[in-house]
Amino acid sequence: MQDQRIEKIAAVAVNITKVLLVIYLGFEEVFKIGKSLREKLDVYLDDLRVPREWASEAYAILKKRLAERKVAGGIEN
Repeated sequence: MQDQRIEKIAAVAVNITKVLLVIYLGFEEVFKIGKSLREKLDVYLDDLRVPREWASEAYAILKKRLAERKVAGGIEN
């Protein structure tokens, strides 16, 4: 009777260990996938960053020219 009880406790301990191992490995895979996605997105966003910076600079130049025209127009009138 005592042996069966010890076997049941050992079986429960082994099952709990298996479940914890599966959970740990699942989290590890999720972090690997996240890291891989982050690396791929960084490469993609780096490709987008150059046109975005160019567009930002072009917008700033156009905004500056528009302000200069408004000032020049105000002086002439």
